[in-house]
Amino acid sequence: MQFPAALRALNHRDFRVFWTGQLVSLIGTWMQSVGQSWLVLELTDSPFKLGIIGTVQFAPMLFLSFVAGVITDRVFKRRLILATQTALMLQAFSLWILVWTGHVQYWHVALLAGLYGLANTLDMPARQSFIADLVGRDDLMNAIALNSALFSGARVVGPAAAGLLIAWYGVGVAFFLNAVSFVPVVIALLTIRTDGAPRPSSGATISQQIIEGVRYAVSTPLIALVLSLLLSVSLFVINYSVLVPLIARDVLHEGAHGFGFLMAALGAGAVAGALALALVGGGRLPLGILVGAAIVVSGATMALAAVRHFWLATVVLLVIGCSQILFTASCNTTLQVTVPDEVRGRMMSLYALVFVGVTPIGSFLVGSISETLGVSAACGVGGGLGLLFVLALTARWRRRTVPRS
Repeated sequence: MQFPAALRALNHRDFRVFWTGQLVSLIGTWMQSVGQSWLVLELTDSPFKLGIIGTVQFAPMLFLSFVAGVITDRVFKRRLILATQTALMLQAFSLWILVWTGHVQYWHVALLAGLYGLANTLDMPARQSFIADLVGRDDLMNAIALNSALFSGARVVGPAAAGLLIAWYGVGVAFFLNAVSFVPVVIALLTIRTDGAPRPSSGATISQQIIEGVRYAVSTPLIALVLSLLLSVSLFVINYSVLVPLIARDVLHEGAHGFGFLMAALGAGAVAGALALALVGGGRLPLGILVGAAIVVSGATMALAAVRHFWLATVVLLVIGCSQILFTASCNTTLQVTVPDEVRGRMMSLYALVFVGVTPIGSFLVGSISETLGVSAACGVGGGLGLLFVLALTARWRRRTVPRS
């Protein structure tokens, strides 16, 4: 069977198995994200402590992503992903048992969030760079778009389902279903033939390879620009795991079901953006689309500060979801198409660092502003700072690349 052009990456058997295995698991991951945020608010009633959980969960990415990138370039990627996915399954089971037995406390959630972050730090660059091994460069952009569509589709189904199930059965069901959802992924990884073998070793130490990767990123102007834009937007703007539950509860006065619906709206917009990317050709997108998407997601986050009606919030979150996925997937594709194979794992660890690793700082910032000035102020400040940095970085790039007349 030959898939149409918009799905051409699925013609690769191993990518098709890998992609299909994630269908259920990613829904479970989003269910757990909603469940964890709601559980923290139930236990503490504190926006600041919710922000702390985000800080703890993503701190390993901030401090260990360089090491994770070197490990990814040195080992068989499929085996590494199999180990990390198993660890994430055990983490979800632990949360479910604590909630089910009625013994869960805030420090339990914080500890398990940290363990989740450690496994995810190794998992993310390995999964991102493994895609190139599964499909090759020609179909890489389509594979990234399909992966983004899958991830975003799960963001629609997972939060909406979690909101309903939490309202009916309690928060523990989200953790149990997430744990079970890892089974298809493990089975898929066991049946994939591609191992993602490392390139021949250069004999360099871990520290030397880290320095080599950072030097390459800094000295390549396009890579440096993309990572700088991603850092700015991720730090100040993409903090919706903290912002959306607070908007749902404190601004719109909604319960778990309303929170899940808002997260689903964010995911629905992302699905639309990812499907649009899947229809594009094999090369990277023009830089103007990447920058434009960064401007829109920052401006729309600022607009959330003025929203007081549920359906208006839904529309704004749809726009945010679409522009966010256009931005992040374009960053991912630009990096993967540009970099040589031997540093791909390290570049994907830098991508993970600036996309996910700065979340502890962003979560702390958003939680602190929300606690003292309110969630609307947090939206305005975060979106405004993101927009300012995007415009400044773009202006600096134009001055350096556009020849003077």
